[in-house]
Amino acid sequence: MAEFTTRPVIMGNFGVVAAGHYLASAIGMHVLESGGNAIDAGVAAGFALNLVKPQSNGIGGEAPILIHRAGEGPGPRVVAINGQGSAPRRATIEWFRQAGLDLIPGDGLLPATVPAAFGAWVTALMRYGRLGLKETLGPVVDLARGGFAVYPALRDAIERNAEKYRTQWPSSAAIYLDGGDVPKVGWILRQPAWARTFEGAIDAEIRERGRGREAALQAALDYFYRGPVAAKAAAFANATDVLDVSGRAHRGLLDAADFADYRTTVETPVTLRYRGVDVYKCPPWSQGPVFLQQLALLEGFDLASMGHNSARYVHTVVEAAKLAFADRERYYGDPAHVDVPMEKLLSKEYAARRRELIDAAVASDELRPGDAPPTGPRELVGARRTYAGDTTHLDVVDAEGNMFAATPSGGWIPTSPVIPELGFPLGTRGQQFYLDPSHPDALAPGKRPRTTLTPSLAMRDGQPWMVFGTPGGDQQDQWSLQFFLNVVDFGMDLQAAVDAPTFHSQHFPSSFYPHGAYPKRVVVEGRIPGPVREELAAMGHDVQVTGDWANGQVTAVRFDRATGLIEGAASPRGMSAYAIGR
Repeated sequence: MAEFTTRPVIMGNFGVVAAGHYLASAIGMHVLESGGNAIDAGVAAGFALNLVKPQSNGIGGEAPILIHRAGEGPGPRVVAINGQGSAPRRATIEWFRQAGLDLIPGDGLLPATVPAAFGAWVTALMRYGRLGLKETLGPVVDLARGGFAVYPALRDAIERNAEKYRTQWPSSAAIYLDGGDVPKVGWILRQPAWARTFEGAIDAEIRERGRGREAALQAALDYFYRGPVAAKAAAFANATDVLDVSGRAHRGLLDAADFADYRTTVETPVTLRYRGVDVYKCPPWSQGPVFLQQLALLEGFDLASMGHNSARYVHTVVEAAKLAFADRERYYGDPAHVDVPMEKLLSKEYAARRRELIDAAVASDELRPGDAPPTGPRELVGARRTYAGDTTHLDVVDAEGNMFAATPSGGWIPTSPVIPELGFPLGTRGQQFYLDPSHPDALAPGKRPRTTLTPSLAMRDGQPWMVFGTPGGDQQDQWSLQFFLNVVDFGMDLQAAVDAPTFHSQHFPSSFYPHGAYPKRVVVEGRIPGPVREELAAMGHDVQVTGDWANGQVTAVRFDRATGLIEGAASPRGMSAYAIGR
């Protein structure tokens, strides 16, 4: 019997784009059809997502990227682009302690790191694309100037923040409110300041095209990080008092020198083979390796024999997640500042020892990292939670076998005011740092916070195979894992795999302010049957039921080198993600 699906799998042999908003998918496809490769299309779609999903991501935020490079030539075939910004030079644990803060706020200007998305997009273009900014960013600038229709998720985000815009953030109100009112669905939202900002980047690139493609794109990077964008962003951060969740108003710590010192890096991803599939993730400045640690644990179980989303299956996957995320909390941080024992954490021997900790019938109630005493997760009490934003995702594959996966986030309009001259807000990713100097993710100047953002790329038999990912904070490497298992262990097609009901653990500390945990909690979509939920509760899980279609928004694109078939799928959750291809 075929699995239930909400949409068809998109199929073609030219290229497929799957992104968190249909306009981003359309722009990415336009760039493919204009002679770009998957990297050009991915960058264009990424810029578009920065514009059209401002409640989920923005150009003031982050964009980790994984790329498979097709063709011959020197260099690795799979690379990670570090799209996570670094902390300001003035951001120290001592500064926050002297300011009377025990946590970095989750909103305002204090948690801003250097905006990394622009550097990530342009670096991907420079190193692996064919086109320039005019061809990839230009269509998005046109969209910003001409406008796009407000859709339900954006309208809802604006409504939740409308009073704050009216009373505290006039620069945000000027863009996102319609004469002071919440706009209706279908209202045309225009972004002239955003358009002017990035027309400047395109002009900087075009002026230097005579010196070659790399020099031209470097001119655009200089315009952003060592030119007017950096100057205006730093001036705003240092002159604007913004009330944050601490109950006090603060100015930001970013200055122009932080922008000038920032460099995007191209890195070697971490990888693990699971049932013949080589999965690649960003290094442990992201939470990406936790996906691989879960696979290493689950490889020792016959998951298919348990039955899809049976109580035994959900319990096994959740217990593996608890162990992997305990290690995330114990070890992960910016490798430029912290020694992360990745080789040990991904070894078969380590996984075998850890697998023995999984009780087949009882939910664990402690955090159990590999070489530290177990502890009880710190429960979320007292501190007021902030809007943690969301995230979005995009995947592209072209006929040559180039693959592109990115998970842009941060720079959300609900957590920081728009910089009037630039048309976008700064991010708040610094909230993911800890103010405990013994923690691997402790704040330090120039350090990148351990981000939740985590695209995925998979190879099979040495050939490009699949890119995928989802929004969802700490849940990203749980929901995307379940998608992957649906495909690999249960043989589902892509759309059935993204449509299938999901679950996740909240047993471990949240990456977001105020870093609380919900011991033994498992959140399940309502489509997971009542008897399964009851059996999980009997095992000791704190089962919470959410909406039938509430969790994540997985997108995926898969390539069959032998036949040339490219397939794409996008979750209907949120009603904005779509795949397009031919």
